[in-house]
Amino acid sequence: MTGALEGRVALVVGAASGIGQAVAAAYTAEGAVVVAADRDGDRLERAAAAAGAASSVRVDVTDEASVTAAVQHVLDRHGRVDVLVNSAGVLDEGPLAQMPLAQWQRTLDVDLTGVFLACRAVLPSMLAAGSGRIISIASQLGLKGGVGLAHYSAAKAGVIGMTKALAREVAPAGVLVNAIAPGPVETPMVAGISEEWKAAKRAELPLGRFGVPAEVAPTAVLLASDPGGNLYVGQVLGPNSGDVMP
Repeated sequence: MTGALEGRVALVVGAASGIGQAVAAAYTAEGAVVVAADRDGDRLERAAAAAGAASSVRVDVTDEASVTAAVQHVLDRHGRVDVLVNSAGVLDEGPLAQMPLAQWQRTLDVDLTGVFLACRAVLPSMLAAGSGRIISIASQLGLKGGVGLAHYSAAKAGVIGMTKALAREVAPAGVLVNAIAPGPVETPMVAGISEEWKAAKRAELPLGRFGVPAEVAPTAVLLASDPGGNLYVGQVLGPNSGDVMP
């Protein structure tokens, strides 16, 4: 612990489990004032307490009004949002040829449109302040694709593209936008993927294993920190067990 985020106000969306919970805990340990947000209220309360978050707020990232209200909660309580972390997500499998539209749409709604809504909601206050950090959790599958995961890969590729475009828009105003594209990580979300898929994926990885959330969280600390994150603009950092080597 170095106090790299001392006094920063951070909204971590998707903080009830997995990478989001690990980021919330790491930010708290580094001195940030963390507001944990998630759709799952009961699990969120437990996770927020475990992470030492200052407060929590329920949010449905697919609902524009819910996202706006969550950001307003942070502004009303703390006066600003210095860091936004977009970590809410869903993941399931299915061949595209048989994929129902509803399955495709749900993934895009949560994993891509939810990121857009959260970014849009925090930007006015960040731009007015002349500073801010936005960090979105993408995936290495947004760079290389994955069998049975066309919907998820498309959503995460969208997050990466939006990150780069938004970074160009707002960096001149002092808001730095970046993404993290982890490889497979042992989380409740990944637990729903078949054992066959996971075994095949492990065999592909140079490291030979999936990561754990605590191994991804330090990258989110770096991107939010000063001076550590000051030169990252539109970047996609890859704690991915060697699955993608740009």
